[in-house]
Amino acid sequence: MSDAPGLSLFVAFAAGLLSFLSPCVLPLVPSYVGFLTGMSLPELGARRRYALLHALCFVFGFSLIFVLLGASATALGRSLRFYQVWLTRAGGVLIILFGLYCLGVLKVGVLQMERRIQLQDKPVGFLGSVLVGMAFGAGWTPCIGPILGAILSLATVEQDLARGMLLLGAYSAGLAVPFLLAALAVESFLEWFQRFRKYLPWVMRISGVLLIAVGVLMISGEFTRLAGWLQSLTPGFLRNRI
Repeated sequence: MSDAPGLSLFVAFAAGLLSFLSPCVLPLVPSYVGFLTGMSLPELGARRRYALLHALCFVFGFSLIFVLLGASATALGRSLRFYQVWLTRAGGVLIILFGLYCLGVLKVGVLQMERRIQLQDKPVGFLGSVLVGMAFGAGWTPCIGPILGAILSLATVEQDLARGMLLLGAYSAGLAVPFLLAALAVESFLEWFQRFRKYLPWVMRISGVLLIAVGVLMISGEFTRLAGWLQSLTPGFLRNRI
């Protein structure tokens, strides 16, 4: 998978966006922002910079957890590099199973268990927001669990530790960017959410289809070929930066 970095990063970033749009995360965003800052909606609108700083701390917290998970997954994969081909195929099968779960075809008790850490009182200050973000990252909710698990499966077949960490960094970015935008303009976010909420069930279905497609590509070996073809279409100055 190390020869397909650009496509892997795109998949990871898209997975982060889908995690943000999942029914377990999207409706709770205003509550998270209010909990982090301790402010009401009118106060958030008047103190956007303060809300954004707390959101940045929250994002740093869960990104740290995800990147460490990515490093651990890649380290595990490197220890089994002799079985790299079979590890890639097994990862593809696992991703397909995650996709089937998102589509509602499979019911897995472990994934349906809510393991989010419950915090009644946030620690004071920006450090508290970092800790809440770490608690969020350490949780394994039924919605983001399969998607995050699929990206960790991709990280497992990365040969370079830095690549595995970068992969989870891209996933974190996909989850973080819309969260920061929501914290910066919470009123606009609430208006948009009222229009978008009817499409929430489709988010998991789209996630499932995409995960199954990635899993099939990994099993067949076409993921690397597709990445090579896409890379050939990328301008040289961009390709050298990926």
